[in-house]
Amino acid sequence: MSGDFLDSNVLVYLLTPQDDRKHRISRDIVVSALEGQSATISYQVVQETLNVLTRRLLHPITAQNLRGMFQQFLLPLWTVMPSPALYESALSVRERYQYSFYDSLIIAAALEAGCGRLLSEDLQHDQQIEGLRIVNPFR
Repeated sequence: MSGDFLDSNVLVYLLTPQDDRKHRISRDIVVSALEGQSATISYQVVQETLNVLTRRLLHPITAQNLRGMFQQFLLPLWTVMPSPALYESALSVRERYQYSFYDSLIIAAALEAGCGRLLSEDLQHDQQIEGLRIVNPFR
Protein backbone atom coordinates (compact mmCIF):
# COMPACT_ATOMS: atom_id res chain seq x y z
CA MET A 1 0.00 0.00 0.00
CA SER A 2 1.26 3.50 -0.71
CA GLY A 3 -1.64 5.32 0.91
CA ASP A 4 -1.98 7.10 4.20
CA PHE A 5 -1.79 5.93 7.78
CA LEU A 6 -4.16 7.86 10.05
CA ASP A 7 -3.19 8.67 13.62
CA SER A 8 -5.91 8.67 16.26
CA ASN A 9 -6.16 12.48 16.35
CA VAL A 10 -7.53 12.47 12.79
CA LEU A 11 -10.32 10.12 13.85
CA VAL A 12 -11.03 11.89 17.13
CA TYR A 13 -11.52 15.21 15.31
CA LEU A 14 -13.84 13.48 12.86
CA LEU A 15 -15.96 12.08 15.67
CA THR A 16 -15.93 15.15 17.94
CA PRO A 17 -16.87 18.30 16.03
CA GLN A 18 -15.87 20.89 18.68
CA ASP A 19 -13.18 22.30 16.37
CA ASP A 20 -15.07 22.91 13.13
CA ARG A 21 -11.99 23.39 10.92
CA LYS A 22 -10.25 20.22 12.14
CA HIS A 23 -13.54 18.33 11.96
CA ARG A 24 -14.00 19.28 8.28
CA ILE A 25 -10.41 18.35 7.42
CA SER A 26 -10.74 15.00 9.22
CA ARG A 27 -14.08 14.29 7.55
CA ASP A 28 -12.58 14.91 4.10
CA ILE A 29 -9.59 12.67 4.87
CA VAL A 30 -11.66 9.79 6.24
CA VAL A 31 -14.40 9.94 3.60
CA SER A 32 -11.77 9.90 0.87
CA ALA A 33 -9.93 7.06 2.61
CA LEU A 34 -13.07 4.94 2.91
CA GLU A 35 -14.20 5.61 -0.66
CA GLY A 36 -10.80 4.89 -2.19
CA GLN A 37 -9.59 2.31 0.34
CA SER A 38 -6.50 4.49 0.49
CA ALA A 39 -5.72 4.61 4.19
CA THR A 40 -5.19 2.33 7.12
CA ILE A 41 -5.00 2.33 10.90
CA SER A 42 -3.63 -0.04 13.51
CA TYR A 43 -5.04 -1.69 16.60
CA GLN A 44 -3.32 1.05 18.64
CA VAL A 45 -5.19 3.79 16.77
CA VAL A 46 -8.45 1.93 17.41
CA GLN A 47 -7.64 1.69 21.14
CA GLU A 48 -6.56 5.33 21.48
CA THR A 49 -9.60 6.59 19.59
CA LEU A 50 -12.04 4.54 21.66
CA ASN A 51 -10.29 5.59 24.86
CA VAL A 52 -10.58 9.29 24.03
CA LEU A 53 -14.20 8.93 22.98
CA THR A 54 -15.17 7.09 26.17
CA ARG A 55 -13.04 8.82 28.80
CA ARG A 56 -11.47 12.10 27.83
CA LEU A 57 -14.39 14.05 26.42
CA LEU A 58 -16.48 16.44 28.47
CA HIS A 59 -19.53 14.45 27.37
CA PRO A 60 -18.45 10.89 26.47
CA ILE A 61 -20.19 9.28 23.53
CA THR A 62 -22.92 6.74 24.27
CA ALA A 63 -22.17 3.05 23.88
CA GLN A 64 -24.62 2.76 20.97
CA ASN A 65 -23.06 5.68 19.09
CA LEU A 66 -19.60 4.36 19.87
CA ARG A 67 -20.46 0.97 18.35
CA GLY A 68 -21.76 2.69 15.23
CA MET A 69 -18.57 4.73 14.91
CA PHE A 70 -16.50 1.61 15.43
CA GLN A 71 -18.35 -0.21 12.64
CA GLN A 72 -18.49 2.74 10.24
CA PHE A 73 -15.04 4.30 10.59
CA LEU A 74 -12.60 2.24 12.61
CA LEU A 75 -13.22 -1.32 11.50
CA PRO A 76 -13.04 -0.66 7.73
CA LEU A 77 -9.65 1.10 8.06
CA TRP A 78 -8.08 -1.31 10.55
CA THR A 79 -5.41 -3.53 8.98
CA VAL A 80 -2.32 -3.55 11.22
CA MET A 81 -2.30 -5.99 14.13
CA PRO A 82 0.32 -6.41 16.86
CA SER A 83 3.17 -8.82 16.25
CA PRO A 84 6.66 -9.41 17.58
CA ALA A 85 8.08 -7.88 14.38
CA LEU A 86 6.00 -4.73 14.87
CA TYR A 87 7.36 -4.28 18.40
CA GLU A 88 10.93 -4.87 17.19
CA SER A 89 10.42 -2.23 14.50
CA ALA A 90 8.98 0.21 17.05
CA LEU A 91 12.00 -0.27 19.29
CA SER A 92 14.29 0.46 16.34
CA VAL A 93 12.32 3.59 15.43
CA ARG A 94 12.43 4.74 19.05
CA GLU A 95 16.18 4.22 19.25
CA ARG A 96 16.96 5.92 15.95
CA TYR A 97 14.49 8.85 15.98
CA GLN A 98 13.98 9.39 19.73
CA TYR A 99 10.18 9.26 19.63
CA SER A 100 8.24 7.89 22.59
CA PHE A 101 7.51 4.19 22.43
CA TYR A 102 3.84 4.70 21.54
CA ASP A 103 4.65 7.21 18.79
CA SER A 104 7.31 4.79 17.53
CA LEU A 105 4.68 2.05 17.45
CA ILE A 106 2.45 4.25 15.26
CA ILE A 107 5.37 4.93 12.91
CA ALA A 108 6.29 1.23 12.81
CA ALA A 109 2.67 0.33 11.98
CA ALA A 110 2.62 2.85 9.12
CA LEU A 111 5.88 1.41 7.81
CA GLU A 112 4.57 -2.16 8.12
CA ALA A 113 1.48 -1.19 6.13
CA GLY A 114 3.67 0.28 3.40
CA CYS A 115 2.13 3.73 3.69
CA GLY A 116 3.69 6.75 2.03
CA ARG A 117 2.32 9.24 4.54
CA LEU A 118 1.48 9.26 8.22
CA LEU A 119 -1.18 11.88 8.99
CA SER A 120 -0.77 13.17 12.55
CA GLU A 121 -0.65 16.46 14.37
CA ASP A 122 1.47 14.93 17.14
CA LEU A 123 4.67 14.15 15.25
CA GLN A 124 7.32 16.21 13.46
CA HIS A 125 5.70 17.62 10.32
CA ASP A 126 7.47 16.77 7.06
CA GLN A 127 9.94 14.34 8.62
CA GLN A 128 10.95 11.41 6.42
CA ILE A 129 11.40 8.00 8.05
CA GLU A 130 12.37 5.15 5.74
CA GLY A 131 10.16 6.32 2.87
CA LEU A 132 7.35 7.43 5.17
CA ARG A 133 6.55 11.15 5.28
CA ILE A 134 4.90 12.56 8.40
CA VAL A 135 2.28 15.18 7.54
CA ASN A 136 0.23 17.35 9.89
CA PRO A 137 -3.03 17.71 7.94
CA PHE A 138 -4.19 20.55 10.20
CA ARG A 139 -1.33 22.96 9.44
